[in-house]
Amino acid sequence: MQPQHIVEMQRYSISNPLNINKLLQRFFIFCSGADTDILEECSAGEQTKFAGIGATVFFTAVMATIAAAYALYTVFDTYFTAIFFGMIWGLLIFNLDRFIVSTIKKRDHFFDELLQASPRILLAIIIAIVIAKPLEMKIFEKEINQVLLEQKNDLTLANKDQLALQFTPENIALTSEIEALKKEITTKEAEVNTLYETYISEAEGRAGTERLGKGPVYKEKREKHDAELLALENLRKENTEKIKASEEKLEALAANYQTKITETQPIIDGFDGLMARVNALNELPWLPSFFIFMLFLAIETSPILAKLLAPKGVYDLKLEEQESAVKSWVAQQKAQRDILKTTDRDINNRVYADIAEEQELYDYKRKKARELMQLQADAFYKKQKTIL
Repeated sequence: MQPQHIVEMQRYSISNPLNINKLLQRFFIFCSGADTDILEECSAGEQTKFAGIGATVFFTAVMATIAAAYALYTVFDTYFTAIFFGMIWGLLIFNLDRFIVSTIKKRDHFFDELLQASPRILLAIIIAIVIAKPLEMKIFEKEINQVLLEQKNDLTLANKDQLALQFTPENIALTSEIEALKKEITTKEAEVNTLYETYISEAEGRAGTERLGKGPVYKEKREKHDAELLALENLRKENTEKIKASEEKLEALAANYQTKITETQPIIDGFDGLMARVNALNELPWLPSFFIFMLFLAIETSPILAKLLAPKGVYDLKLEEQESAVKSWVAQQKAQRDILKTTDRDINNRVYADIAEEQELYDYKRKKARELMQLQADAFYKKQKTIL
């Protein structure tokens, strides 16, 4: 025969499915915020009802933890920080939901209950919005990434245009300078070529004096051409150096422009934070997001609505009885203290009234008063005497 404690351990073994269900039920009842001492005296159906309410509170907190962890991951980009603060947020939501559900008590009139629950329903709506948004961003992550990609492309083009505006005036000035220098060389070359054609025509007798041969006129025109040719060579050399310097400045401007683009591009590439994703989500069709929000709103408000719509149960009656008993006891204690205070005051008044009528006490106080007045008179006399 096995010892008694072994039998008890086997009876409450965790491997027993009934015990697991019982532990889960107790845990969910704790999540509902119900008074377990009162609920243990109620029926199994009443316990199941509160376990269902507690399960809703618990799983809402789990969803809040997941949503907060994802939202914080988009901000911090670290799993540890996101999970840590996500769990803190989930515990906060769990505590708020548990408080909301536990503070709603059944009344005699539905509108009184609705008025009592209205601030809690408003808080539940806020919580539902906070939970739903991050999960919506996760559900529509691919669509949001596509919207963000388009926005990044637009930002890249706009950034290039804005940077180009900074370099355009100097770029135009250098380009115009180069064109002017080249045009100056071209103009000079045209002049030299004209002078060349002039002295050649003179030598061939096709123009000028129309005499064949290299006479004085030919020599004069040849010298003028040679002088301008030398000037052209000097001008070409000088302008080439200037053009080269301007082109180097243009290349430096282009390199600086590319550097600016390279430096600013990571900022655009990092344009995928929490606010950017929320704005991208708002650009998607509103109907799917609205239904997801309504789903979480229904989950968040379901414990409150269940308590509002459910009729008064055994638990509510027992809780009301316990609270009314405490109220009656407190009122009774206050009434007793008031009676005790009044009685004690009346007794003291009678005692002091009897003492006031005693002649012996009167004579004693009269004697002491006389002595006090004599001392005051002597002190006044001495003070006046010193002054004189």
